[in-house]
Amino acid sequence: MKEDIKNREDVFLLVSTFYKKVRANESIGFFFDQTIEDWPAHLEKLTDFWETNLFMVSKFRGNPVKAHQQVDREFNSSIEQKHFGEWLNLWNQTLDELFEGERANIARNRARNMAHNLFLNIYMSRKS
Repeated sequence: MKEDIKNREDVFLLVSTFYKKVRANESIGFFFDQTIEDWPAHLEKLTDFWETNLFMVSKFRGNPVKAHQQVDREFNSSIEQKHFGEWLNLWNQTLDELFEGERANIARNRARNMAHNLFLNIYMSRKS
């Protein structure tokens, strides 16, 4: 039986396992590999982000909306909702492989809301 997400180490396991899948994914991996220059530092920042979201600690400093809008501009406004769908499928697959429980469900729901909100903000920031 799998356990729930309990601490930062579990969050790091989730994030690092997930981003291995993302980077290997033909549909979305290139967005990440062509944008992120320091993967170890980025994984720590993403672990801070998810630890903040799942445990309500104040570690994450950043602006995900602004960062994703910038990436979309760098890729000529080519990020589509299907890309976020692929991202979300990989997230849920990784959660299912590693964890189960209340925090895992919170992580699933927050990722779904995040994917929706990030794409909406990207779309709305595009110039007509």
